[in-house]
Amino acid sequence: MERLTEIWLGIRSNKLRTFLTGFSVAWGIFMLVLLLGVGTGLQNGTRDQFKDDAINSIWVNPGQTSISYNGMQPGRKIQFHDQDFDILKAEIQGGEKFTARVDDWAGRSVTYGTKSAQYRLRGVHPEHQFVEKTIMLTGRFINEGDLLKRRKVCVIGQPVETELFGEKSSIGEWVSVGGVPFRVVGTFMDEGSEGENSTIYLPVNTMQLAYGYADKIDRVMFTIGDATLEESQAMVQQVKERMAQRHNFSLEDDRALYVRNNFEEYKRIADVLGMMNKFFWLIGILTIFAGIIGVSNIMLITVQERTREIGIRKAIGAKPLSIILMIVEEAVLITVFFGYFGLFFGVFLLELISKAIPEDGAVFTNPTVDFSTAINALIVLVVAGALSALIPAARASRIKPVEALAAD
Repeated sequence: MERLTEIWLGIRSNKLRTFLTGFSVAWGIFMLVLLLGVGTGLQNGTRDQFKDDAINSIWVNPGQTSISYNGMQPGRKIQFHDQDFDILKAEIQGGEKFTARVDDWAGRSVTYGTKSAQYRLRGVHPEHQFVEKTIMLTGRFINEGDLLKRRKVCVIGQPVETELFGEKSSIGEWVSVGGVPFRVVGTFMDEGSEGENSTIYLPVNTMQLAYGYADKIDRVMFTIGDATLEESQAMVQQVKERMAQRHNFSLEDDRALYVRNNFEEYKRIADVLGMMNKFFWLIGILTIFAGIIGVSNIMLITVQERTREIGIRKAIGAKPLSIILMIVEEAVLITVFFGYFGLFFGVFLLELISKAIPEDGAVFTNPTVDFSTAINALIVLVVAGALSALIPAARASRIKPVEALAAD
């Protein structure tokens, strides 16, 4: 308690100087917290952009040829069939969960009792649930038995159930989908757009048979497990080579086939954000370092002004270690006190920003600083405070009582 009183008296005698020095420390911590929060917000926004689909997935879409090849003119539309799905599933090394998709974007009239509305349809395989991260709410998703027996079953989005069934459960009920009866076996939600939730899933082969798609499919999608970026790129190349061979188009034709490597896109953005986060740390640390220099300077001035006092302490038996601790404790107190305010206002501002921006569809979401980062910031404060006082404290410990007492 006596030591704290001495420190407080020393600070009180130099209010303006202490405040300006402490402000530089507070500003450094404030900027560090703010920049790290911005980095977190960008990372969260990036993850949200990919939350609708599996990050480790590859999507293969047929296109239209743009160059001549093997005597065939450009402008030829590529059409996928069931066999394309079977080939890719069998031959792509490293592929994990596979699904084909048949899309009816225009949608069909879906009727239950006296209620009717238009919804888009999507024919899929069972593993589509994992590729598009479909969240089941009740019942089940499409399964292999549905495909083997070509069952007329469907899985409907939560908005569809609400609009057609109200508060009643839809599981086990029959609905007319474009004039064809289907039994509801599950309900789902999707973290994507509202359109994704207002969708009805059907077994892919049942949809092909019921609505005249024959064996046509619109795209093939699959996950790649824990494959590396290089391995995912090798899979993309396998897909291009196999489909170019099967559909007779040039590998140089970028418009004949569109392959989206979600993992590559995510990794590229994540690497950029990682570099930004390191840059933010660097800027924050440099700002804190500037504050450390300020604290060190004020402690040097403090030692100079208290030379006689330090000499008297040493004359009556104070050891060099006690002198060092006195200076270090004062510096730590200044940095921790002002640093706490910098930390507090940084977190407070991030909370205000977080509440001001929309949660959905934003590339910058929830810019918070986690608990571990806050603890690390406090550790930086304590270390910074101690380091800032080492040189002044060492100088104070070397003061000779006789010289100190003779000083003006």
